[in-house]
Amino acid sequence: MKLLVFMSVAFNFFLCSENVKSGLDVLEEDNFNILNGKSIAVIANHTSIDLNGQNIVDILIKNNIKVKAIFSPEHGFYGDITGGYNVLNSTYASIPVFSLYGKNKRPDETMLQGLDAIVFDIQDVGTRFYTYLTTMGYAMEEAGKRKIEFIVLDRPNPVSSDVIEGPILSNSIKSFTAYYNVPIRHSLTAGEMAIFHKTKDKIDINLTVVKMKNYKRNMLFNETGLQWVNPSPNIRNLNAALLYPGIGCFESTNISVGRGTEFPFEFFGSPWMDNKKISEDLNKAGLDGVEFYPVELTPDDDLYKGEKIKGVHIKVIDQRAVRSVDIFVNAIYLINKYHSDRIEIRTDEIAKMVGNYDFWDMLKSGKKPNYILKKFEKDINKFKKYLKKNNIKIY
Repeated sequence: MKLLVFMSVAFNFFLCSENVKSGLDVLEEDNFNILNGKSIAVIANHTSIDLNGQNIVDILIKNNIKVKAIFSPEHGFYGDITGGYNVLNSTYASIPVFSLYGKNKRPDETMLQGLDAIVFDIQDVGTRFYTYLTTMGYAMEEAGKRKIEFIVLDRPNPVSSDVIEGPILSNSIKSFTAYYNVPIRHSLTAGEMAIFHKTKDKIDINLTVVKMKNYKRNMLFNETGLQWVNPSPNIRNLNAALLYPGIGCFESTNISVGRGTEFPFEFFGSPWMDNKKISEDLNKAGLDGVEFYPVELTPDDDLYKGEKIKGVHIKVIDQRAVRSVDIFVNAIYLINKYHSDRIEIRTDEIAKMVGNYDFWDMLKSGKKPNYILKKFEKDINKFKKYLKKNNIKIY
């Protein structure tokens, strides 16, 4: 079925300094033409706002678009539910809000009945194991089966669309947090991931991507002029989003990532870790864009709740230079070197997060970080070639 990349037909001449306009803003500019006369469902949450801070559902209702259902992802429609907790069904403005993170992770026949189109508009963070784009992929598949149009209102990749980190997910691994065969930090916008999914996984669907205006691939979120909204409770700023692809991988271990503290994903540690030695060694490793400092924190939630953690605070000094997967590989190498008797690895979980079983095997066998990262580089180059060959990038 067809793929349509939609741009406004108005003649506009923008300077690079102008604010980015999200797909939602472009849709508003064009008077909702692609939705007029259609019965739709919206996959949305608290990040689904326009330049004026209005939520997409309120905007659509105000403009007499027939919104029959709302689908909410992990963390819920309001984005306030802790990660991993089931989200319940509810209502908003008398419209049913069906959870796609609970009993059902896919919209079922009842939810999809009578729909002409599904509109996806959620701010992602650019990391493969972040679940919002898996929700999009599941919904695309269900829409395709029923010949329902799928429309993505595109938004920036907050950590930029010109940096790729980590290995491609192995074909032998598939789960809700390990769904697309892409690197950990994949560089794609939501719209581009939808195109990738349709192309790579041969999804038979009528897909429309409403492009952003003024977006450049090298933009970090703080360069877009858009309002930052925490995409989930523990991604509280751009630094956390930049560090999440790597530091998030520690969640497959008994190392805290700072949940329950003021620095989630800008910190890692445990009650038994030699944080001074590890900070010192990481600073000697020459990792770009960051500095490491030993700190002690006591989380009020999650892993090691109420215990004093000896950890490492990651201070970002150059956002554009940060490579968090490099940080993770170097850090877990050192933790395993100094604390092999204390670190616990959930083998299947780390494979899902990193993308393969080879990583932990290499680490156990004593392979150095540079060796491992060079292996990752092969996958990165392979992925870049695939994107170019298949015209996945639209900016």
